[in-house]
Amino acid sequence: MSRLVECVPNFSEGNNQEVIDAISQAVVQTPGCVLLDVDAGPSTNRTVYTFVGRPEDVVEGALNASRAAFQLIDMRRHKGEHPRMGALDVCPFIPVRGVSMDDCVLCAQAFGRRLAEELGVPVYLYGEAAQTASRRSLPAVRAGEYEALPEKLKQAEWTPDFGPRSFVPSWGATATGARKFLIAFNINLLSTKEQAHRIALNLREQGRGADQPGCLKKVQGIGWYLEEKHLAQVSTNLLDFEVTALHTVYEETCREAKELSLPVVGSQLVGLVPLQALLDAAAFYCERENLFVLEEEQRIRLVVNRLGLDSLSPFNPKERIIEYLVPEGGPEQSLVDKPLCAFVREVGARSAVPGGGSVAAASAAMGASLACMAGLMTYGRRQFEHLDVVMRRLIPPFHAAAAQLTALVDGDARAFTACLEAMKLPRSTPEEKDRRSAALQEGLRRAVAVPLALAETVAALWPALQELALCVNLACRSDLQVAAKALEMGMFGAYFNVLINLKDISDDKFKDQTRQHIASLLQEARTQVALVLSRLEDRQE
Repeated sequence: MSRLVECVPNFSEGNNQEVIDAISQAVVQTPGCVLLDVDAGPSTNRTVYTFVGRPEDVVEGALNASRAAFQLIDMRRHKGEHPRMGALDVCPFIPVRGVSMDDCVLCAQAFGRRLAEELGVPVYLYGEAAQTASRRSLPAVRAGEYEALPEKLKQAEWTPDFGPRSFVPSWGATATGARKFLIAFNINLLSTKEQAHRIALNLREQGRGADQPGCLKKVQGIGWYLEEKHLAQVSTNLLDFEVTALHTVYEETCREAKELSLPVVGSQLVGLVPLQALLDAAAFYCERENLFVLEEEQRIRLVVNRLGLDSLSPFNPKERIIEYLVPEGGPEQSLVDKPLCAFVREVGARSAVPGGGSVAAASAAMGASLACMAGLMTYGRRQFEHLDVVMRRLIPPFHAAAAQLTALVDGDARAFTACLEAMKLPRSTPEEKDRRSAALQEGLRRAVAVPLALAETVAALWPALQELALCVNLACRSDLQVAAKALEMGMFGAYFNVLINLKDISDDKFKDQTRQHIASLLQEARTQVALVLSRLEDRQE
């Protein structure tokens, strides 16, 4: 798995395109860095850059961007709606894939130290990188903003973590740290700045102070006015969207606005957003409105509509959702993204990957997809209208399983490749032999886990498949028969792949338990498939 860190530096320039572009180029020209998004705000006079790379690469990218900004931004002339204390106001590092929060803390420390040494500017550590509890919160570090820095730097409690205590007028100060993925989400109001800020105070966790906290945990907020758009915004930062969701912030803002008789006219996401945050919102609106929307693309479209994410500018999911910009497999095309003929050729090539495990996963995925299709060919038709409620319940498990099983096509190939890499490790010394043995055992367990996940995913579908066989549109009888056998074939493939990888695992208890488990899943599959086929054969036109 590739090691990937996201860096989201916020520079205090949102109007001068030459400056914005120069900083972009500094990132783009850094080896190993991929610039994903540049979001400039004229009223805030601030640009948010988003780029990813290996830990060491993003540190270099952030430094190169800072060097460019040091030559081009002068804080003595800066004015904007957004709170700020420096030319590079804040520079967080966020774990994306294959790295821990501790790794990102090391990135922040390395960046902060080098920035202070090279540019001679004050740098504070915040978030997970904070050295003291009082500096964990960015608003606390930034309190008083740029204008307060000359006096603030004289106070012992605000001695920078790196760099001088002296005020650098052209730069100010910078905060850098490590954090979870932050979602910058602004809700549009036809109101005054003061009314928007009143709502923000009611919502944000900090509220109006310790004695008047707000109603939403892990949310920061402020109200401002966008002159270029002629509207106000409740501007929020969601520090943990799993604690307070995107749709929760939007709906609570709507509730507060309604009490003040203020119209909400859409919203705006600044920078990138995790896919799951949008899918959570889709699930909320589907449940609340009793909607039946299966496809990921359509669920995202629903959220864009319900939240009004395209109210200020077009919202292109392919450019705004981080998983779409940084696929799991990296630059190489995944097996499932290849044309079918190319995949079949790869299976038939003189190479162990892709092999039986990937083919088994593909077969099971096709089986789940066929069952989904049979359900959809029943749903929404007038002659089967009485089955609509049933189909709404039966179709989603097959749709979800098809996606999970499809992912295992590449998952199996990656697991097998990891085993091969472990086998190539040196074994000249006792220490090297121990390392190789541990890596091989871990690789074999992963190689067992993938087909076992396949088998368990298929096993969960039997109850729905049995029910579907009793009521599905009989025009799809043969499709469901093929679906049942394709799922059974996937189960057989999983069984054989689990057994072959168990062979060299040293933990006998694990081997026995896993062997019994997969054997019982295979036997159940045989029984269930026979029953499905029998039910379909017994039904009359």
